[in-house]
This record gives sequence, structure tokens and C-alpha cells, in this order.
Amino acid sequence: MMPLALAEVGEVNTIRKIGGSAEVKQHLADLGFAVGGNVTIISSLSGNIIVNVKESRVAISEEMARKIMV
Repeated sequence: MMPLALAEVGEVNTIRKIGGSAEVKQHLADLGFAVGGNVTIISSLSGNIIVNVKESRVAISEEMARKIMV
């Protein structure tokens, strides 16, 4: 397992664990991040990461991406 922030651009990854406080977990769940779901990094620019999750593009901070284990 590794944080999503370290994954390669274009690589499809399966979410294995979501860390952080209850509020952070709920926020990520609201964005579509769920254990067992697939996530792909589209691009990474200056601390922000754009990912494709559940057929949607979502921008998250690198700090948030470090809480998502793939």
C-alpha cells in the first residue's frame, strides 16, 4: 500500500484505505472516494492533484491524497 499522492499519472489504482479524521473521511466519501473503488491520477500540478473517480474529475490537495491509500 502507498498514498495516492505517490501513484503514477494515468495508472488505475484501487482504494484500499482512507485515513484522517471523521470529517476528512466523510468529505472524501462525498467526493466519491470509497474503499474498493478505482481512482486514476489525471495530473499533478503545484500541490494539487486531479483524479478521475467514479466517472468524475475531482481536484484534491496533495495532503488529502496522502490520506488515501492505494
